[in-house]
Amino acid sequence: MPAQSPEPSGRKAHLAAIRAAEVRHARTRRWLVRGLVVLVVLAVVGAIAVVIAENQGSSAPSGVPAQPRTTAEGRTTPPPWDAPADAAAAVKAAGLPMLGAEGTALHIHTHLDVYADGQPVTVPALVGIDESAQRISPLHTHDTSGVVHIESPVTADFTLGQFLTEWQVSASADHLGGLRTDATHTLTAYVDGKAVGGDPAAIVLHAHDEIALVYGTAAENAAVKVPSGYDWPSGL
Repeated sequence: MPAQSPEPSGRKAHLAAIRAAEVRHARTRRWLVRGLVVLVVLAVVGAIAVVIAENQGSSAPSGVPAQPRTTAEGRTTPPPWDAPADAAAAVKAAGLPMLGAEGTALHIHTHLDVYADGQPVTVPALVGIDESAQRISPLHTHDTSGVVHIESPVTADFTLGQFLTEWQVSASADHLGGLRTDATHTLTAYVDGKAVGGDPAAIVLHAHDEIALVYGTAAENAAVKVPSGYDWPSGL
């Protein structure tokens, strides 16, 4: 049987070139797939970061801030203080949204008493409520009982500073509206009958808290029976 003649050198080179090209293409495909996987992972991580940033930022999608204001801005005049005529503007100043309905994710109530020169000051109805527009803040009053309703679409902290700003009454450790502390007049905030220091606007509102702001001389304040609780109606 005669021996087979060797394959021409040109054909061998051609086949080698084809095999080398296939190896290069396979390597390129692998790098493309790896690059695509990296891009997908980065996109997912980026989307998660955006969600986290939105949830931890200055406000949630509902408009309720993740970190409530701890100062109170508004009138610097003596009481009485009516509910603001422009409820929406006052609520915006407090950093809160006007909602189409009361929220249900958080539904609690706090009671607020205010005493000036030994006399009670009325906490007005309709703070945080725009009846004509049918809009309502998650922080509001319905009547003059002093009950502050916290009905939010998200769980969050709410402060006395937010409410006082909605009421448009400026406050800090040295004043309440136009009532300023001096050598003979003090302003003291109480929670459940216990005095708390610092800026009263920073007080966080909790379920069934009894908060009292008492301003006056030593004699006037001594005549005030600071409440340690509130007789909550059924359902509140």
